[in-house]
Amino acid sequence: MAQPVTVAEAKLFLRVEHEAEDGLIQTLVEAAQARVEGDVGLSLTSTSPAPLRLAVLMLALRAYERGEAEMSVAPVEGWIAPYRVVRL
Repeated sequence: MAQPVTVAEAKLFLRVEHEAEDGLIQTLVEAAQARVEGDVGLSLTSTSPAPLRLAVLMLALRAYERGEAEMSVAPVEGWIAPYRVVRL
């Protein structure tokens, strides 16, 4: 199954034109994806809703530009809240 965000998409979003940090970007995307998936309770794919894919990109951006170690979903809460699976 295709990933919700590819390294190529993330590089475009981050405005990175070189390949030197592809490994780092892949790691950040994977971490952001895991964070969003854990929060909403869904597995993301390339056909996931745009707000969830954008949330992954935004969290990766924050980690890349600001070096934020903790990926808080607070900045993307408005995008992911409608997709959160209710857990009892």
